[in-house]
Amino acid sequence: MTPLLLQRLEQLETLLRDHQHWQETPPSASALASDQPFCLDTLEPLEWLQWVLIPRLRALIAAQQPLPQNFAIAPYFEVALAAATPGHAPILRSLTQLDALFMDDRA
Repeated sequence: MTPLLLQRLEQLETLLRDHQHWQETPPSASALASDQPFCLDTLEPLEWLQWVLIPRLRALIAAQQPLPQNFAIAPYFEVALAAATPGHAPILRSLTQLDALFMDDRA
């Protein structure tokens, strides 16, 4: 699953960059230290993807640590991401493909 997971993370990063959602300046340390799911109280949903999800999954892979199981974030983004958000449909599709890797043992 690791090569495909890395490919999916790269695809997601590319989408965020292509639709001008990628930020050059990281959020504050306190924003990243939120204890709320998806850092709801400190980050916008797409910020969470860039600053939390993508780097943490890459770090787990690099450290050869176990990956999450039964992992699904697309349902949250279906609600949290406004339909008018640039790249809405491809970002949701990418997240659904990412989720599928964690729900399918054959991936």
